[in-house]
Amino acid sequence: MAHAGQRVSEDAERDSRLSALEEALGHRFCDASLFAASLRHASYAHERGREPGGGIDPESESNERLEFLGDAVLALVVAEALYAAKPDWQEGELTRALHAIVEGRSLASLADELGVGPAMRLGRTEESSGGASKPKVLEDAMEALIGAMYLDGGLDPVRRFVAARFANALAADATPVERDPKTELQERLMRVAGEFPTYRLTNDTGVEGDDARFSVEVVSKGEVLAVGTDRTKRRAEKAAARQALTRVPEDGEAG
Repeated sequence: MAHAGQRVSEDAERDSRLSALEEALGHRFCDASLFAASLRHASYAHERGREPGGGIDPESESNERLEFLGDAVLALVVAEALYAAKPDWQEGELTRALHAIVEGRSLASLADELGVGPAMRLGRTEESSGGASKPKVLEDAMEALIGAMYLDGGLDPVRRFVAARFANALAADATPVERDPKTELQERLMRVAGEFPTYRLTNDTGVEGDDARFSVEVVSKGEVLAVGTDRTKRRAEKAAARQALTRVPEDGEAG
């Protein structure tokens, strides 16, 4: 009986965390399964998928598909907000502001502020290693939550969320100092080499949730400047560009 009582207490605590998270998001989910899926890390989903008994466990799908969707939806809504708020900004300024708002550290910090980590479902190993506070786990979950909000209520709840949570960034008078590494590398190489860099996928492990699934080379004039690895091809490209920037000075030849 003590065990059953403990389970009831844990369930009540989780329900309280989920309710608080919905309040922080400014959206109450009509489809609770979307909300649950957005908080289900791949490690937890993989464990559930190995449970005996046959059939398909509804909790064996991770939040990775929602993360993919949320990444695109967030970029669209932030771009839309910047376009409306900054009629005098040109494409380059809008692009830099967009990347600064949706970049990983910004999303991870926001997820931490909203209490996303304690509400997540993690596998036993991931949980014991502090997964609920890992920036990449939080970033991915934040994107998955946005994807779930979109499927549950369309663009309006995402627009409200962006307006509330990114108000300062959207109201900033100047573009951010920190720039998207791919944009920065492209502009530097145009100045020093007269051509855009190219990105080549060199490896894909095919393992979902693998933080080093994709390996990408960034190349200029036939020379590999750097290699980046990450769980998505886009992030691997950014990692490669960031590393390449250490070899390409603002003025002068790549070294």
